[in-house]
Amino acid sequence: MLDETAKGVFTIAATPFLPDGALDIQSLDRMTDFYMEKGATGLTILGIMGEAGKLSADESATVIERICARATVPVIVGVSAPGFAQIEATTRIAMDKGAAGVMIAPPSTLRTDAQIVGYYRTLGEKLGETPWVIQDFPLVTNVQIDPSAILKIVEDNPACVMLKHEDWPGLEKIAALRAASDAGARRISILCGNGGQFLLEEMIRGADGAMTGFAYPEMMRDVTKLMSGGEETKARDIFDAYLPLVRYESQPGMGLAIRKYILAKRGAIANAAVRAPGPKLTEAAISEIETLIERQERRLSSL
Repeated sequence: MLDETAKGVFTIAATPFLPDGALDIQSLDRMTDFYMEKGATGLTILGIMGEAGKLSADESATVIERICARATVPVIVGVSAPGFAQIEATTRIAMDKGAAGVMIAPPSTLRTDAQIVGYYRTLGEKLGETPWVIQDFPLVTNVQIDPSAILKIVEDNPACVMLKHEDWPGLEKIAALRAASDAGARRISILCGNGGQFLLEEMIRGADGAMTGFAYPEMMRDVTKLMSGGEETKARDIFDAYLPLVRYESQPGMGLAIRKYILAKRGAIANAAVRAPGPKLTEAAISEIETLIERQERRLSSL
């Protein structure tokens, strides 16, 4: 089961498709193996970048079952939905198939701290002892969660064990949460997203690692280990080598297509297909990606 001590790299997994848009079952296995080989300490599936909203209920169940059966690391399943009934149903499937916990983003209808805290209090009552993660991604959900609200959610819900932090700018939020836990508030795991763009600073502010889908999980593996071991200079050198590609992959609207192209190039999935509706890369974009990869490899070889 997932708990407050989780750290390292929980890779946000892509969902592989065949060129005709069908779910690529075989690539689920090879992708799971790839992420673990590259140092993932956990996997997060059916997240926003996992195209969860484009899957049928049966397809979602297939993804959960296949990856949970294959993975030898904890698996967190994204179960966000407009209503509690769907969240409860998907959570039951996930936990029955061997997931370590579930992740829930707040619905976009929430506006005040009281509404947000009340929503997660009700959620906690419905999920019982199932470990769960707050997905804090205001750039997508349009829900701003103040640190005081997060602390109240954590206080009210013992099964809330992790914050998936993806606010931007959000470094002060991490600092505020860690200051509160240092002062006696319950400490939960904080893993950060945003494609890894701010991973170094997030670690310095008190994050426990990364939960994002950058196509080179080994970068996040190395940076989190080195930062945890006090080797900041070496961590920065490695991070700097990857940063141009991190930046390019973080383009709104195009990031998933870029990520899938690189994952396919690296053999993690068989095809780079993004299920419709979704973007397709132009030849110019592909050329830019190839140039960035070539330069990245050159920089890494000199370290």
